[in-house]
Amino acid sequence: MTILAKHAAYRHAYDALLAHGVDPLNVKFDAVLSPTEGVLNGQTTILLGTNNYLGLTFDHDCIEKAVEATRSQGTGTTGSRVANGTYGGHAQLEAEIADFYGRKQAMVFSTGYQANLGVLSSLVGRGDHLMLDADSHASIYDGSRLGMAEVIRFRHNNPDDLYKRLRRLEGMPGDRLIVVEGIYSMLGDTAPLKEFAHVKRETGAYLLVDEAHSLGVLGETGRGLAEQAGVEEDVDFIVGTFSKSLGSVGGFCVSDNPDFDLLKIVCRPYMFTASLPPGVIASTIQALRTLRAEPRLRHDLMRNATRLYDGLGAMGFQTGPEANPIVAVTMPNQEMAAVFWKMLLESGLYINLAIPPATPTNASLLRLSVSAAHSVQQIDRALEIFADVGRKLGFLSSDRRRAAGAV
Repeated sequence: MTILAKHAAYRHAYDALLAHGVDPLNVKFDAVLSPTEGVLNGQTTILLGTNNYLGLTFDHDCIEKAVEATRSQGTGTTGSRVANGTYGGHAQLEAEIADFYGRKQAMVFSTGYQANLGVLSSLVGRGDHLMLDADSHASIYDGSRLGMAEVIRFRHNNPDDLYKRLRRLEGMPGDRLIVVEGIYSMLGDTAPLKEFAHVKRETGAYLLVDEAHSLGVLGETGRGLAEQAGVEEDVDFIVGTFSKSLGSVGGFCVSDNPDFDLLKIVCRPYMFTASLPPGVIASTIQALRTLRAEPRLRHDLMRNATRLYDGLGAMGFQTGPEANPIVAVTMPNQEMAAVFWKMLLESGLYINLAIPPATPTNASLLRLSVSAAHSVQQIDRALEIFADVGRKLGFLSSDRRRAAGAV
């Protein structure tokens, strides 16, 4: 028995994967060749599990800006934002991300995870109420614990349930903060944001939207679900990350709240974490400019996502509720998910294996994430591999096999 014995259930689940020769924690790429291909165990592999939505990790301009900043300013700041960790680039990125969203102020964090930790724990505290969608990301739940507000979960994507729970709080002191996501990271579904915005207005609550997976993906200019739904004026705070569409690392929060600058002196994850290196800041600024200048990237992304989503559905695989760059395939059980994932990998296709307790309703999922950089041929090859593995495992019915043969 050790201090980690309390986590024995996770050990048992991990050992069950290892028993099938599956170790998703030990996938090591020999090389990453591009946003869409890597080399794994000597085999060229299609990357369909990287969240590299706009394919900017190998963008020439982003790389050159990162190299230039690193050469001129060094490899790191060695200090937090409130110490020596604010360079001109940090302030410039905050100004540009605020301008992109049409907001007055922005804060940049070292990771998207820390953005949720810092913002949620600072906006609400003891005596307040934090209303969380039941399928919220782990960083949202962890931020809620740090802030000590009372956490009330409402049913996933259910505005009526949220409204009922808020009505029960009428007359009680404290602020109410509603937290939802633009695109949910496991099933790829979007929030009914118009309806949530209506509940927010009716109850006098505040509304925060995590656009981590929808920045650069949704909306006429890529600002996310709030833009697409036409409710940006109802959203008080937007949180997001640079590690998906912008191809780097870091997080942010934007807002028009007149007291927003107070967050910089009360937000502990902002105050006590080393700030992002100059090279990361420079590449992120360039990626944001590319996002704004090249709308074709979003169009290519959604073309690929729809092709993959429709193709898997035509074969009979159970996918999420809508076509988005996150495409989840539900497996009947964890064993089938693990074996299917392993065979896909051996066939030259890398995706994510998502199993309980990290998944909604404890489902076992094969999670794919599409990039604008994928070619149509790569998407079709991925569908062929899925069909082949499905046939070998007897996963596809005869009708489904006929559909798969047409891929």
